[in-house]
Amino acid sequence: MIPSELINFKNSKKIIALTAWDSITGSLAEVAGADIVLVGDSLGMVALGYKTTLPVTLKNMVDHTNAVCRGFSYNLDAQPLLICDLPFLSYQCGEDKAVENAGKIIKDTPAKGVKLEGAEPETLDVISRLIRMGIPVMGHVGLTPQNFLNQGLKQQGDNYLTQEKIKQDAKSLEKLGCFAIVLEHVPNLLAKDISENLKIPTIGIGAGKYCDGQIRVTADLLGLTDKQPPFCEPLIDGKNIFKDKLKKWIEDERLN
Repeated sequence: MIPSELINFKNSKKIIALTAWDSITGSLAEVAGADIVLVGDSLGMVALGYKTTLPVTLKNMVDHTNAVCRGFSYNLDAQPLLICDLPFLSYQCGEDKAVENAGKIIKDTPAKGVKLEGAEPETLDVISRLIRMGIPVMGHVGLTPQNFLNQGLKQQGDNYLTQEKIKQDAKSLEKLGCFAIVLEHVPNLLAKDISENLKIPTIGIGAGKYCDGQIRVTADLLGLTDKQPPFCEPLIDGKNIFKDKLKKWIEDERLN
């Protein structure tokens, strides 16, 4: 599947996306049946030990995207759609640099598109340029973690003015040619309104059930993170399960 074909799922199939950061998580996401695998800059926290996404580099994203793809085992046409995040300051420093950095992801990895956050005028110019240069773009509005120093990590769109801005941002991204938009941590009814008024799919995370799809950080679903986001209940207590099993194995081995 190529990104432009994702629109065929709108109103016909709930789109499911999972994040991955290495070959093991790539394999798990593929065999679980994810339609999209996002190599998100959340790998900064779940794989690299950072407290935020801000220190993640372009090289990190290229290396981890290639690792994720090495975990895929299906035929190429049956593999999930692989998308890579553009990390902080890889696209905020001008259109030329953004094209160079996004182009490196497309040339040096199997990713079929990039995702970047926000819809500020400068960001819209970058997105327009990337799409015109042949690089598919997934938009991202609402809570944008790369901007947490200004936004915080709280729900966005809590009043009329901010809701109208998020709606306008989403329409602007569609008009430029984004193939889908992530809606993060916004009120359910705002996400519903946006989803119903866009022709392209919306992929929600903490945005309620009315989006055209859902995306989650796989480590959050598996209970592997120290702090869960308020919109993601872990499916299992993974960290404690694995810790206890490994601890027991070590104790048993010492007794032998």
